[in-house]
Amino acid sequence: MPLSPVSVSDEPLTPAGRLFLSPELDTIIHCIIRGKDPINIDALKSTIASSLMLKHPRFCSLLMRDQHGREYWKRTQVDLDTHLIVINNRIESVDDSSAGEDDEEEAAVNQYVADLSVSTPLSMDKPLWELHLLMAHRCAVFRIHHALGDGVSLMSILLACCRRIDDPEAPPTMITKRDSGPMGGNWWDRLCRVLMMVCFTFVFALEFILRSTWLRDRTTVISGGAGVELWPRKLATAKLSIQDMKVVKMAAHNATINDVFLAVVSSGISRYLDHRSQNGLQKGLWITGEAMVNLRKQLTLEDLPNLIKSGNKFGVILLPIYCHKSSGDDPLQYLRRAKKMVDCKKHSLEAPFSYKTVDLAMSWFGLKYASLLNYRIVCNTTFTISNVIGPQEQIALAGNPVTYIRANTSSLPHALTMHMVSYAGRADIQLLVARDIIPDPGFLAKCFEDALIEMKEAALATAKT
Repeated sequence: MPLSPVSVSDEPLTPAGRLFLSPELDTIIHCIIRGKDPINIDALKSTIASSLMLKHPRFCSLLMRDQHGREYWKRTQVDLDTHLIVINNRIESVDDSSAGEDDEEEAAVNQYVADLSVSTPLSMDKPLWELHLLMAHRCAVFRIHHALGDGVSLMSILLACCRRIDDPEAPPTMITKRDSGPMGGNWWDRLCRVLMMVCFTFVFALEFILRSTWLRDRTTVISGGAGVELWPRKLATAKLSIQDMKVVKMAAHNATINDVFLAVVSSGISRYLDHRSQNGLQKGLWITGEAMVNLRKQLTLEDLPNLIKSGNKFGVILLPIYCHKSSGDDPLQYLRRAKKMVDCKKHSLEAPFSYKTVDLAMSWFGLKYASLLNYRIVCNTTFTISNVIGPQEQIALAGNPVTYIRANTSSLPHALTMHMVSYAGRADIQLLVARDIIPDPGFLAKCFEDALIEMKEAALATAKT
């Protein structure tokens, strides 16, 4: 089903786009959408062909290189059939150790996507995206190169193909960021906030620089490192309730869902390390995660024309978590510690600093140095974490009700990457792990689920007193 290209001039890659195409950080986003009914291929093709997705220039462009090796996007005709990969046979899960994956359908899909995560590049002979249709499992797996855009913009573009179940003519509702507005208070309060911002930014920027050189986490049973991105992967899913997360966040003043997410990760990893460590969890263990932070206002679907040339615009923040045995302790301490740390990050310019640092490194020293800087930061930390807000209500793709939306990326030097997507009252965390380092990701997922339940019970007990 070819589409005619729009006549526009060729567009150079953004610095972030070039970074994601470097051999060290070649990154592909996987978005899994499972339908309630069998997939109708003709209806799905018609929906995609008429959607804003194929009006986005980068979904209709080839990656080209000029005589100097500089990459640019060149518009081309899109043959939708060449982007569809139809798998008719049922995928049999060969791993019985994925505790927590009760549904064999989900375990099979997770195994398929985990296999795609290592050494399965996208073809350069067509625009850098594919759609794998697992017909027996009623699943569509979008594979989109990170050079096309960041998670926020790509999620918005994919959801533009969908419609609400309660109103088939309406697009999904996206939660937008609240504008923090100008700083209030008297001049002394404003001065204190500015000084606090300067201090926090200096400390976090210094750590960012040290992480790109020699400072690294203490080695644990979940540590990765250089070359681990080539190791075979496993994928499991931790299933959380947004309502439970809201109950927990009420236990701390002005806490957010992101605070609860990080608290669940802290508690879950502590449980897992205590289980895996030969002599139990070491006291006073700090490990660090890397999180991507969107640097622009989150857009609604009505703002999608503004995303056409937005590309990737995000910074990196480092998230230290304190791991310790939780038996007998107040589980809400993870929430309080997470909130305190995230509040410090919010009062700093760490994310814009990291974005500008990589941008300047790319401009001054070239792609090789900038990609090495990012690669070193990943190797010197322990995990990657992200959270993308999905639609609040139930939606349908090509008339097929969607039962879940999940996302992850191709493998990184981390042995553990965690990507949470919320959808219609639930939040699913995809745990992509190096299977030779973390052989039981299903158990790790259960640690996360149990951590949230324990925090909810503690929050309800606190509310009654």
